[in-house]
Formats: sequence, structure tokens, C-alpha cells
Amino acid sequence: MAEAQNIPAGSTTAGSIAVAAESTVATRMSAPPSFDVADFPVPHGREEEWRFTPLERLKGLHDGTARADGGVKVDVSAPEGVTVETVGRDDARLGRAGKPVDRVAAQAYSAFEKAAVVTVPRETVLTDPIRVSIQGQGGVSFGHTVFELGAFAEAVVVIDHTGDGLRAANVEYVLGDGAKLTVVSVQDWDDTAVHCSQHNALVGRDATFKSVIVTFGGDVVRLHPRVNYAGPGGEAELYGLYFTDNGQHQEHRLFVDHETPNCRSNVVYKGALQGQDAHAVWIGDVVIRASATGTDTYELNRNLVLTDGARVDSVPNLEIETGEIVGAGHASATGRFDDEQLFYLMARGIPEKDARRLVVRGFFAELVQQIGLPDLQERLLAKIEEELEESVA
Repeated sequence: MAEAQNIPAGSTTAGSIAVAAESTVATRMSAPPSFDVADFPVPHGREEEWRFTPLERLKGLHDGTARADGGVKVDVSAPEGVTVETVGRDDARLGRAGKPVDRVAAQAYSAFEKAAVVTVPRETVLTDPIRVSIQGQGGVSFGHTVFELGAFAEAVVVIDHTGDGLRAANVEYVLGDGAKLTVVSVQDWDDTAVHCSQHNALVGRDATFKSVIVTFGGDVVRLHPRVNYAGPGGEAELYGLYFTDNGQHQEHRLFVDHETPNCRSNVVYKGALQGQDAHAVWIGDVVIRASATGTDTYELNRNLVLTDGARVDSVPNLEIETGEIVGAGHASATGRFDDEQLFYLMARGIPEKDARRLVVRGFFAELVQQIGLPDLQERLLAKIEEELEESVA
């Protein structure tokens, strides 16, 4: 695959293949973060943070007309030593990793009745993952989940979303000093589902946070991962894989706030698109504040357009308020298959259909390997193969 098309900011490529934008305008929310939905005006689609989102397809999650009338079936499988609790809204552990930054996240926080708190005790090293299955049962539901790791604890969490419905939720990850957490969040919803979620990570001193977000299903999926550091030496790795199909809207909006010295972040998101009106949006915003000396950060978004009629909006932002850093950079690339790669494979006797599969598998291989769970990796590769059947048929 070609590394990139050099697409000027805001330009549209010929044939409506893709749109890519690079902007120096900050994508941080204009309204201050708040737990109160009343502090956020109803969006109309002209706002910076909503300009790519098809608001009418959120079915009222953005304007307060969506009322909780459905539900989800939640199943948590946790190794021995892990505590799983259902708590009320007044539990002091809720909201510590960060406040909602848009109206949908605030609506989710204002509307949930019970929250789940999953705790890994101090110095506990789990050899098996914590698995959370969230299956939509139809209708509208709101949720809140907290994953907390004590100092020097280590864990892997898999959150699997399936089924149907309208779902708005907030997820918190709180890492104690020296803790290590890997989270894999899979969006494999039915084609009619709508899912909006804000993910807040608070990374302790010398702690390591890895997030792998995989998005396949759903009519509209809008995810907002955010990272803050509670002490120096923290590391965050944010990986994402998405496959956007006919008519789907998949939006990933990331924000990494470097305000603590000597922390590191690395962001790599890759997507493939196919079909008419397939729309992927990636917003990557990294801020290095004046106090964050010694920061090392990089963010990358790459998109592979498989068919005509698909659209990509990719906006990497990097704001630097101090020159005393280790490194900082960003990149965005959108393009079709590399004809030379296809020719190389076909010249060696590989049929075109299989050659295209190999190119796409290679494109995603780096991210799939980050998961580290063979059963889940095999499932996701099978899902990619299933999606490819449509584009190469």
C-alpha cells in the first residue's frame, strides 16, 4: 500500500473516494467538562466537535429525547482476587478519571442508575484476562463502568459489545503507581445499533496503559478515548482498528493531555473502508502543556479505501507549549491499494482476490498482534476476512 496521498487540508479527492483533513485548530471541547448535562448546549452539527457526526442517526442521544427504555445483558468473568461490585451513583470512586466532555457523555452520566466497579488489588498480577460481555437487548440504555488497578497490579481486560440498541456510556480506567493495564474494547454490534462512549484513563506514576479499540459493527459508533497522567513516568499506548462498511459511520476522537513531566504516549489507528457512504472519522488531539517537560509523543492514522463511495476525515492535532521535550509528531495517510504490491503478488501466481486479502491482513497485522490473546486475535482476523468477502467478491 502507498504510504499516503498528499492531500491538502480540507481538500476532496477526485471521484468521491475519500476526504482527508489536517487542521491546526484544536478539537478540545468548547464547553468545560462537566457531569451536568445542562452545561452542554444541544449540538446542531456546526460545532467543531460535532461537524462530522450524523446527529439525526443518534436518535435523541444528543438532545435528551432518548429515554432509557431498553437494557443490556452484562456478564463479567473475572479471575480469583478481582472484586466486581454494583454501586449507586453516590459511590466516591465514580468520576475520578475525568468528567464528560460532550453532551452525550454527560447525558449518560446523568441517566445511569447503577455502576459497575471492577477492582484489581495492589500488587496482584493476573494471568487470565477479565472478560466483560455487553449484549444490547434493544431500546435505549445508559451505563457507567470503572476499572481500578492498585499499585503495581497487572491485568488485561476484554470488553465485548454485541447485540442491538442505543447505548451511551462512560468507562473509567484508574491505574495506581506502577500498574499495567491492557484493555481491548470490541464493537461488534448489529447493523442497526448506535453506540457512543467516552473512555477516561488516569495513569499513575510509572504506570503503563494500553488501549486497543476494535470497531466493526453498528450503524453509528462514536468513541472518545482520553488519557491524563497522575504522575511522572506514565506511558499510554492507544491502538485502534476499524472496518467501515456500507452506510456505517465510525468516529474515534482521541485526546491525550500531557501536563505531567516525563510521560510518553503513542497512538496508532488504522482503518479500512468499503461501500457506498461508508464514513470513518479519526480525530487525534495531543496537548503538551508548559509543565510537561520531557514528553515523548507520536500519533498516526492510516486509512485504506477499498471501493468508491467511501469517505475519510482524518484530523491530527498537536499543541506544544514547551520546547523541553524528547519528541513529538503526527501523521495521517489515506489511500487505495498499492497497484505495485498487487502486481508483485499476482506475478508470483497469487490470484487477485487472495492478493487483496494478503495486503489488508498485512495492513492490520501490527494492531492485531497488540491484543496478545490468541482466541480473540483469531476471531478478529476471521471477521476481517468476512468483511473482505464483500469488497473482493
